[in-house]
Amino acid sequence: LEERRATAVAPAAAPTRARRARSNTVEVSAVAEGKPWKPSDCRLVLEDGSVWPGMAFGAKGTVLGEVVFNTSLTGYQEILTDPSYAGQFVLFTCPEIGNVGINLEDMESTKAHMGGMLVRHLSLNVSNYRSAMDLSTYLEQQNVIGISDIDTRAITRRLRDTGCLNGVITTDASKTDDELVEMCKNWTIVGKDMISEVSSKETYEWKETTGAEWEWAQDAKDSVENSYNVVCYDFGIKHNIMRRLASFGCKLTVVPANTPASEVLAMNPDGILFSNGPGDPSAVPYAVKNAEEILGVVPVFGICMGHQVLGQAFGGETFKLKFGHHGGNHPVRGPTGRVEISSQNHNFAVLPDSLPKEVQISHINLNDGTCAGMVYEEKMAMTIQYHPEASPGPHDSDPCFEDFVKMMKANKAKKGASA
Repeated sequence: LEERRATAVAPAAAPTRARRARSNTVEVSAVAEGKPWKPSDCRLVLEDGSVWPGMAFGAKGTVLGEVVFNTSLTGYQEILTDPSYAGQFVLFTCPEIGNVGINLEDMESTKAHMGGMLVRHLSLNVSNYRSAMDLSTYLEQQNVIGISDIDTRAITRRLRDTGCLNGVITTDASKTDDELVEMCKNWTIVGKDMISEVSSKETYEWKETTGAEWEWAQDAKDSVENSYNVVCYDFGIKHNIMRRLASFGCKLTVVPANTPASEVLAMNPDGILFSNGPGDPSAVPYAVKNAEEILGVVPVFGICMGHQVLGQAFGGETFKLKFGHHGGNHPVRGPTGRVEISSQNHNFAVLPDSLPKEVQISHINLNDGTCAGMVYEEKMAMTIQYHPEASPGPHDSDPCFEDFVKMMKANKAKKGASA
């Protein structure tokens, strides 16, 4: 036995693989500070006094805004170019942003409206066949400041506990934290007319529909072009809202937010859309006045800000939510009991108890029980407090466009029968 042990062949040594030597190259500035990483060059300062150092990307400078968090896992480009985010910093709970870059097809407006972008990690690589540039380059072109390498989870929990907070993003090292906190405390988005800043200044026509490769609604595929003349009040309207309406056979004329109701009605519309938009709905009495004059004349459809404007025109009031609804996963129950997973973006809501009894609360947000939709049948009005076009988000709510078209069709038939 001992002899066999002595003569046994030793097992072959495991093959070894040459390892590439690690690079010792670091930036000179970091070496000078004795750190093997790039130091923070940007700060987010909140009105509660908290300071969050991070890394800057995009533009440089100092900017004020209201900080909100968005739980969407995709669609940062659509969120970035949504006019409803004017005056706000968007904190993305998704931990990595920028991995698909920026393409030229998914813009929701002609420019970036977001005040600032807050992310945990800015993707080091861009990989998408439609990408035209990386996120940082686009933000720099659009003069939007971004900050990465901050604890987005901790900030989100803070916003949920305290509500939305004003904030400052700065790359200016000369400004003290106390100065920045004071700037936050002296600024507010409440009471500000933000839609006048994002609305178009001239009337124009919109003809583009949803691309054939993206179309899923059979009613849209079967629709006849220019079947309905629709005028859209531009409170900050998204491109995909117009694409969806055009896909359902609507001829669209887009007018500035302050266009008098008499001018709109003179266009002989079959229906009128009150679009999404940013800011405080109580700060736009001119929009409410126009809505009051239009109600009952032709069918109307309000989306987000349009929902809040029509709510006031109905005789109701609006109020500010604690931290708002921002994301692509909000459950809403409709009048039939069907639950939609919806895309939402708003900080204000309509107070149900303030509405006249003739107004039906058609949709309820199942997260907090707030009003998510209304129907005023006598006035031929329907509204929803979220985004039926999604972009980004699920398409559960797309039938809202069909409902608006059916309302216009019924009214045209009624007018034809009485003629």
